[in-house]
Amino acid sequence: MKEQNNYYITTTLPYVNAEPHIGFALEIVRADALARWHRSIGDKVFFNTGVDEHGLKIYRKAQELGIEPQIYCDQMAAKFLELKNLLDLSYDSFIRTTDPEHIIAAQEFWKLCEARGDIYKKNYLVKYCVGCELTKTESELVEGKCPDHPNQELETIDEENYFFKFSRYASALLKLYENQAEFVVPAAKLNEIRKFVERGLDDFSVSRLATKMPWGVAVPGDEDQVMYVWFDALVNYISCLGWPNDYKKSLDLVQDDKSYDFARFWPGIQICGKDNLRQQSAMWQAMLLSAGLPTSQQILVNGFITSDGQKMSKSLGNVVSPIELVNNYGTDAVRYFLLAGVNAHEDSDFTKEKFEAVYNADLCNGLGNLNSRISTLFNKFDLDFVKPEKPTETLAKDFEVAMGKADWPKATAVLWNWLKTADEILSNERPWKMEPGEADQCLRPLAENLWSVAYLLQPILPDTSAKLLALWETGKIEKSESLFPRLI
Repeated sequence: MKEQNNYYITTTLPYVNAEPHIGFALEIVRADALARWHRSIGDKVFFNTGVDEHGLKIYRKAQELGIEPQIYCDQMAAKFLELKNLLDLSYDSFIRTTDPEHIIAAQEFWKLCEARGDIYKKNYLVKYCVGCELTKTESELVEGKCPDHPNQELETIDEENYFFKFSRYASALLKLYENQAEFVVPAAKLNEIRKFVERGLDDFSVSRLATKMPWGVAVPGDEDQVMYVWFDALVNYISCLGWPNDYKKSLDLVQDDKSYDFARFWPGIQICGKDNLRQQSAMWQAMLLSAGLPTSQQILVNGFITSDGQKMSKSLGNVVSPIELVNNYGTDAVRYFLLAGVNAHEDSDFTKEKFEAVYNADLCNGLGNLNSRISTLFNKFDLDFVKPEKPTETLAKDFEVAMGKADWPKATAVLWNWLKTADEILSNERPWKMEPGEADQCLRPLAENLWSVAYLLQPILPDTSAKLLALWETGKIEKSESLFPRLI
């Protein structure tokens, strides 16, 4: 059973049919901040991310480029791996669904569901959105189109596939939602998925004909079928932890000296975009119940980042690249915007003007300017600084409460509200006009609180925090370099 001080968080796995975009950057930076914070309070953390490499979208993209699907996936996975340095990420696992260990896990998971009597074969005729990799009912369409991919034609699938008995788990899912009031956050999304389940669940296809779509995990015992991409990909949340080796070890089917992470860390926290609500909080939970495994601990749902009020899409040409943002403004500036400048769970709009306004107000003229003012005055009066034993209690408590609720904007607001107060104190009391002793009395509490902010900033702005702590823990304070250069 999972120990209380073990913390597991995972992002979803983005498809590799396109380069990383700001929507996934939002997801992974938020997960990283939670992982870093839990490490800072003494928890043992396992942070997972990776890429989803199977399915029709990937297969067709590779065909379009005239290369083998695996070669295409290798090229694209490398681009997502670059995000680790680009966004200063601290994940412990980067899983690819083409990894041999994951493929074995997906097949073992299939066998458990099949043994439970939850996988069966039938013919069906359905409309399918390749963009979502999901079937669509008429009620979900807008003018005959998928609302999330209106520029793509729906396809008709008419074949014999395996199905998962999703309908069998409606009552169990509703009980899960009832017993865990914060199973899905925000509450509006929990209500949304509850209503979806209450309307009745249809069994969903979990395989495709290999002759039509060969790029997937082979169905155990049936070489003519490959697993449906969602069934395969969702298993990554436990395959990255070494499952099914823990499971097999408990049955004395595996005997080795290796230690696996599944028993220690599962169940965990999953963070996703709102377009993943059904898959993460209903489909995956039903699959876990079928396999006899514990359901997830919690699902944190992000809204979309829009561009001038429109959903970002390649066809509209309004996709924002996190790579370009980091190249132009720096890693911590991008991290700050994604954690502080984007609504915790609702849609938020992105424009260059909004990004630069946040950069100027909070980073350049806020944290950067305040640190420069205080360090310059300490240097002017030749004051020594003694590092506090721990951060200011009230500041730390309010920050901890916000982070504990995965409210990134509120957590950053706690720190920046103090920065604004400190700036006002400096302007009102004007210590640069005081005698050294009087200036010391004014500046010291401000410096101690600035150190507290720097300490608490470690999960949010790791590089900036390190620079501030290095400056303020030297005893003799030098004039600080510019933390965030002014925009030209």
